[in-house]
Amino acid sequence: QALSEITRMGGGGGRGGEMRARPLSERRTDLHSFCNPSDFHRSPYLSARGNFATLFCGSTEEGYKAYHADKYDEDKNPNGIINFGTSENKLCFDLMSKRLTQTDMNLVEPPLLQYPDWKGHMFLREEVARFLTYYCKAPAPLKAENVIVLNGCGSLFSALATVLCDPGEAVLIATPFYGGITQSIFLYGNVKLVYAYLDSKITGTSTRPFQLTVEKLEKALQDARAEGVTVRALILLNPQNPLGDIYSLSELRDYLEFAKRHELHVIVDEIYMLSVFDESATFHSVLGMDRLPDPQRTHVMWGITKDFAVSGIRFGTLYTENQDVANAVASLCYFHGVCGPVQHKVAQLLRDRDWINQVYLRANHARLKAAHTYVTDELKTLGVPFLNRNAGFFVWIDFRKYLRTGTFEEEMLLWRRFLDNKVLLSCGKAFECSEPGWFRIIFADKTHRLQLGMQRIRKVLEEREQEILAEEKEQPCQSDQDGKADSTDEVIFVSRHQDPTSAGTSNLGDLIGLLQQQMRSSDWLQKNTAEQFA
Repeated sequence: QALSEITRMGGGGGRGGEMRARPLSERRTDLHSFCNPSDFHRSPYLSARGNFATLFCGSTEEGYKAYHADKYDEDKNPNGIINFGTSENKLCFDLMSKRLTQTDMNLVEPPLLQYPDWKGHMFLREEVARFLTYYCKAPAPLKAENVIVLNGCGSLFSALATVLCDPGEAVLIATPFYGGITQSIFLYGNVKLVYAYLDSKITGTSTRPFQLTVEKLEKALQDARAEGVTVRALILLNPQNPLGDIYSLSELRDYLEFAKRHELHVIVDEIYMLSVFDESATFHSVLGMDRLPDPQRTHVMWGITKDFAVSGIRFGTLYTENQDVANAVASLCYFHGVCGPVQHKVAQLLRDRDWINQVYLRANHARLKAAHTYVTDELKTLGVPFLNRNAGFFVWIDFRKYLRTGTFEEEMLLWRRFLDNKVLLSCGKAFECSEPGWFRIIFADKTHRLQLGMQRIRKVLEEREQEILAEEKEQPCQSDQDGKADSTDEVIFVSRHQDPTSAGTSNLGDLIGLLQQQMRSSDWLQKNTAEQFA
């Protein structure tokens, strides 16, 4: 059925409004892939599920394969692709390689070479419980019996979707979101995603662009139920990928209370919790809350992939007080286990609190902040709006002014233009963004790659700007009459996360940057009149 729907619908990459108007079932299927169904051919060697799995070779996978076939290397391949698309921290290899090769890491005992408890070796689960108690600021010690270890958070998403939902049921998530969740949820468990669409405009109760509110969750849930879709769970990403938002305690409580009212499980992914690199921002873990509204339906994920810059070591952990859920997930750990020697290394790493606090986190946060500052300063110079956040490895960038027609097809063409110029980014459709033209850039990289990558980005944008000017001279642009908002009208440029109580204070440098960006726009004065400012 899914294959026939995709073939019938065609490529379908139109405007965000058209996309939202379609039924949920079609919309979810349509956005699962960037593949053009006209190019798709069923394989007689595959099942229907196998054929559908081949459709998941969208821009993320396409760009990733291109990068691995033509990796940038300063000496061996200086004209290769620079990867600003994959969310990896490449700033701390020196620290991690030194720590992971110390003598206490190299232990090989018989128990490590044999099958473990499928939930993970108890020595590791105890260490994870202590680690999360400390860094999540839990009000009481967390228990090892509630810890499960798998080979990465992707496996955890797959396992949780499988045990919480029946095939054809759904999980609620706000867009834009990390697109890998789609594959994790759908390919194994045949569980769908229902989207609560966030956008850049600040309306209603919103105080910042792309803000998640309970009202938006309620609407998405009711729309799904009206179409007969059963929603079993809510996914929260905190810090959020790709936006970089960090949810306040009051926001977290509101989301959890919403889930409790509707008897939804809540899967909270906190994989970037130690990658908050600015002291002005404070991360609040769900595990640090004094009281969870529904502890038996709250499940928290974390892993070392992001916070410890070791994406090649597949390790993720789940904390849940619900032993039914824990045991069901554990039954799938047989397929997703972590090998014994790696479990030993992770336990040694997590218990070395002095090294983590005094050496690693200090250096990592300083490096992340410096890299973030470099990239955002370059964006300011280019006059490109973006969300200025203090967590994760990414910046959410507004390239809408480089799209003349404002469609996802045009977004895709711009993405390919970057790739042709040997820089890999992630476009908004990979995150199910409802507004064409948003891109995610990864900044957690070495200075020389950041400099060269930004040069290549600048070249593409300048060429595109000249093309649009030439097109406008030949044919007046109609998009301005279509109600497409200028990004500067939405207060997105270097906007910071501010609590309502501090909303009156602004950074002077940010305001100057906003004004400079606006002044550079050729028709800015015509669009932004004194009446509009009033």
